[in-house]
Amino acid sequence: MAKLLFLILPILSFVVPHHGSVEFFRQPPRPLVYTLHDGPKSHPQQVHVSLVGKNFMKVSWVTEETDVPSRVDYGKVQSKYDSSATGEHSSYNYFFYTSGEIHHVTIGPLDPATTYYYRCGGSGQEFNFRTPPATFPIEFAIVGDLGQTEWTSSTLAHINASNYDVLLLPGDLSYADSQQPLWDSFGRLVEPYASRRPWMVTEGNHEQEIVPIIYPNGFKAYNARWPMPHEESGSESNLYYSFDVVGTHIIMLGSYADFSVDSDQYKWLANDVAKIDRSRTPWVIVLLHAPWYNSNLAHQGEGESMRVAMEEMLHNSSVDMVFAGHVHAYERFSRVYDNKVDPCGPIYITIGDGGNREGLAMTYKEPSPSISLYREASFGHGRLRIMNETHAHWSWHRNNDSASFAADNVWFKGLSSEPSCSQKIRGKNFQHDEL
Repeated sequence: MAKLLFLILPILSFVVPHHGSVEFFRQPPRPLVYTLHDGPKSHPQQVHVSLVGKNFMKVSWVTEETDVPSRVDYGKVQSKYDSSATGEHSSYNYFFYTSGEIHHVTIGPLDPATTYYYRCGGSGQEFNFRTPPATFPIEFAIVGDLGQTEWTSSTLAHINASNYDVLLLPGDLSYADSQQPLWDSFGRLVEPYASRRPWMVTEGNHEQEIVPIIYPNGFKAYNARWPMPHEESGSESNLYYSFDVVGTHIIMLGSYADFSVDSDQYKWLANDVAKIDRSRTPWVIVLLHAPWYNSNLAHQGEGESMRVAMEEMLHNSSVDMVFAGHVHAYERFSRVYDNKVDPCGPIYITIGDGGNREGLAMTYKEPSPSISLYREASFGHGRLRIMNETHAHWSWHRNNDSASFAADNVWFKGLSSEPSCSQKIRGKNFQHDEL
């Protein structure tokens, strides 16, 4: 049945709307790396962890058998578990495909900067993860549009060579594109990495998997497999949420959820930024999928309506950085607001170069706009190391270089430490009397 699904679902690409420009050049598509499960059906696979609340971690995995308990045993000593927690499990159907049993268990409270050993469902191999530190510095690995090719494997190997604490992914995870077994393959591919550090993700266009009439709301696999802590941040949707980690407030926005000024997402964002306490979280970072600023010919203007709706709110909230994917290349902009250099605006970075099968977006506008400081169509990833309350270091690493070499890097100060930049959220500009 899975093979039949592979044959039928590519036809849906002619039914489901796709958006993008056609005048840019990409490399030829690269074959998928399909990762199999070679253990017993009761053993966990596709294991990954994510942050949920303060000092807690959500452990997610899949089993092919349905009667495996949703239980995680864990402790600080290898093969010795002095704590356990139970959670929930479910499965979903998509045309002729039925997923395995998808388990989610929240464990904690956990100590910071500590390695925990854990086992899922009472059988199978032992895994381990390290919790983020309690204080600065903290390092984020940031990459979008991963997919599952040999380019992806190279990116993951480079990321694994760094000493990062949390991975942030601004959309386009598996590139399953409605072929559900590819969600399983992706989960197995990233398991050696996502089971050891928390991965925090938001959705991209390839997560939609909308089929008119049959699956009109989309995101069925994404929501089932990658639940993020949206309820903890007051969001009613897994497509947008926020969380705090080590003096940093991170906002994950949904490029493919309604973002108009009357939308739930807009109202939620206004409430969320109004609660930010810069004495507790001096850094504010936003991730979304479709970039608001982009000098590549790929996907021109696709983030513009969201920018018009929300950019003023981010600027008034003194957001430090905005990361996007979607364009399969790297680009770093200056601090920008309303298409102009602004010392109190966010730094915008496009990091959609994770290794997806569609290849790189090779063509840029010429000449380069003055707000674009570095741009290159190469696969790679970024590292954001926040040193303290005032200073951070950003670096971008090509897959073709050694893991330690940075092709682009810059030091910068946080806006909360810049006297000339407002630190007060001016809610009067958010166009909602009820907020």
